[in-house]
Amino acid sequence: MQSINSFEPVICIENLDHYFGKSQLRKQVLFNINLKINVGEIIIMTGPSGSGKTTLLTLVGGLRSAQSGSLRVLGRELCGASAKQLTQARRNNGYIFQAHNLHSSLTAIQNVRMGLELQPKILPQEMLMRSQAMLEAVGLANRLNYYPDNLSGGQKQRVAIARALVSQPKIVLADEPTAALDKQSGRDVVELMQKLAKEQGCTILLVTHDNRILDIADRIVYMEDGHLVRDGVSTIAVE
Repeated sequence: MQSINSFEPVICIENLDHYFGKSQLRKQVLFNINLKINVGEIIIMTGPSGSGKTTLLTLVGGLRSAQSGSLRVLGRELCGASAKQLTQARRNNGYIFQAHNLHSSLTAIQNVRMGLELQPKILPQEMLMRSQAMLEAVGLANRLNYYPDNLSGGQKQRVAIARALVSQPKIVLADEPTAALDKQSGRDVVELMQKLAKEQGCTILLVTHDNRILDIADRIVYMEDGHLVRDGVSTIAVE
């Protein structure tokens, strides 16, 4: 994995613009975004639907190429990066999505093992051991060989967390990870993310509409109409 100076932000975004479409259909969706995220920080990004949160998350994650401005992740410039460079950048990340995106034909431990498939030089036996240990860490030691259809919503999201963290990523990117969960399950999931991320020393960027989990953040940033309109320490009262 790419090393980074401990004094350099893990994510450094400067004057970032982004557009969808071409020619007359071209529409700007992000405007002059500036944001720095340091090692080990938990940043929550909130704001109305359609404000650009997920677009910014996918750019940081190397899921699409940044077009204008500067986007440095772990010291690597992603603006104008090639497909190969984006693939390399993605190896440093763990992803957790709203719909958990588990493969229904694979067991829990097989789904988690997929998080190690892109990592070079890991033997199959070590993959299995690490996957089992990660599922135990998320409280699913007795669900290793269960298929997703036989797991609850909260259990599926725990498998997704295990898959995201099993490779010990530098960055975890989460898009509405509690949206499909009840209050207690959602709380359990984010506290688990927080605990495991702190233990592994990774940085979390989490997109959410869920006001019940804002207190886990070191900072909350607010997006509106493609603009970053607030960036500060978490001071929002939690209901």
